[in-house]
Amino acid sequence: MANVPRFKLNTGALIPAVGLGGWGGRVQEDRDNAWKFMLTALKATHSLKDIASIKLGTEKATATAIKKSGIPREDIWITTKLHHQHGPFVEKYFQDSLANLETDYVDLYLMHWPQTSKYVEGDSEPMDEDGNLIVLDLPIFNEIWAEMEKLYESGRAKAIGVSNFSVQNLEKLLETAKIVPAVNQVELHPYLAQSELKKYCDEKGIVLTAYTPTGYKNVLTDPTITELAGKYKSTPGQIVLSWHIARGVAVVPKSSNEQRQKDNLNLLTLDPEDVTRITALDRNQRLCNYANEFGKVWGWTYEQLGW
Repeated sequence: MANVPRFKLNTGALIPAVGLGGWGGRVQEDRDNAWKFMLTALKATHSLKDIASIKLGTEKATATAIKKSGIPREDIWITTKLHHQHGPFVEKYFQDSLANLETDYVDLYLMHWPQTSKYVEGDSEPMDEDGNLIVLDLPIFNEIWAEMEKLYESGRAKAIGVSNFSVQNLEKLLETAKIVPAVNQVELHPYLAQSELKKYCDEKGIVLTAYTPTGYKNVLTDPTITELAGKYKSTPGQIVLSWHIARGVAVVPKSSNEQRQKDNLNLLTLDPEDVTRITALDRNQRLCNYANEFGKVWGWTYEQLGW
């Protein structure tokens, strides 16, 4: 089993630097069966599960995988998220997450997005006539964060953090926050290096975590990446994930392939000049969450998101 590197959070806890993204697809059957790829990942010592109560829909599958693995709960790091629809109901949906996960605590609880969407029973993504997520003015993320701080103080969330927050919105959050977020999880890969955000989070003691960390085929087929894969006799994915770790960025790649799960843990020490070369590929290009034809991402403009 692999020895997963860890980064220290501002709580003092050590978070695995390489985890497993818990996206289970949009079909319920796929979500129900997600425990299978989670189980192989656990056996390869992917001790971090990154999930979300509705958006990823795999909390129950995570509980199944943990039980089948036989690995003690204290040896597994679980991150889950507060859905953007649940800002007014933090306590209720956090309790639901604990019940789904069959645990009495999570290691990290993240606010999935800074915006709050309209709550509609049975519809986790209510859209307006133009196909934009219906968002509300209240509660603002400062108010939601205050409720999340209570979860941390109760001990049921060992750390709390945010996701998809820019420097702009982190600064707004810190105007009222009693607790500095431990983690900020964002889209980050060589085509979106987020250097300014990385510098800001480092200064504030916030660990940056990358989703979409390999940048799909767009990045994996980049000539610089394939050249370096040849130099290090590795896969393009290993090159990109090693770049993240060299920068002090944690990653949550999603893979249901057992061999790739193992490869994702078998990382390299890149030469400093190669880290610089990969960072230079940055083109501020979003590949996962980007504006639609109306200039919005999940109901907010780039200006509101601070992107």
